[in-house]
Amino acid sequence: MTPKAVVFDIGRVLIEYDPERFYDRVIGPERRAALFGAVDLHGINLRVDRGEPLHDTVAEAVRAHPEFGQEIAMWADRWIEMASPEIPHSVRLLEALKAQGVPVLALTNFGAETFEMARRHYPFLDLFDQRYVSADLKEIKPDPGIYAALEQGSGFTAKDLLFTDDKPENIEAARQRGWRVHLFEHPQGWADCLVGHGILTKENAA
Repeated sequence: MTPKAVVFDIGRVLIEYDPERFYDRVIGPERRAALFGAVDLHGINLRVDRGEPLHDTVAEAVRAHPEFGQEIAMWADRWIEMASPEIPHSVRLLEALKAQGVPVLALTNFGAETFEMARRHYPFLDLFDQRYVSADLKEIKPDPGIYAALEQGSGFTAKDLLFTDDKPENIEAARQRGWRVHLFEHPQGWADCLVGHGILTKENAA
């Protein structure tokens, strides 16, 4: 049976997300390595994804590590540069699904403030019929609650859904619920998956 709705992760699926690359460019690899060795920036980001305020959480880290204060502050002040650029083929697939009338949902680990930054920078994020954002739900992938929230909110059952995400643990959590899944590694693989499920033709998945 053809899936009735398609669910997208956002980071590293529709937009690139590479904080280390950003810091390497701005402060150099050696300083970046020292920063990430001393400060759990990814842990800070996870707290924000769980719903903590971005600027307050970053400011707390600045106070705890004043020797890296300027660099830590960039996590809030220059965040959009870490989440750039868009992945053009993935965006085309989202647009093609929307044009074909296929319901498209977002299921993403994202902070409330950073998601608004992303929406302003990437208008295609408003194409989704529904968005399930971890900071709003206070649930984060791969916790079961965030998947249940999408099922309950959208009205789709597990067998109706086809989901792509770049993290195996997030994919496995969805698979265990009965969702059809695709581990995102590159846009062409996702395009081939959508064609294989009969959702898009080769022409409109190009």
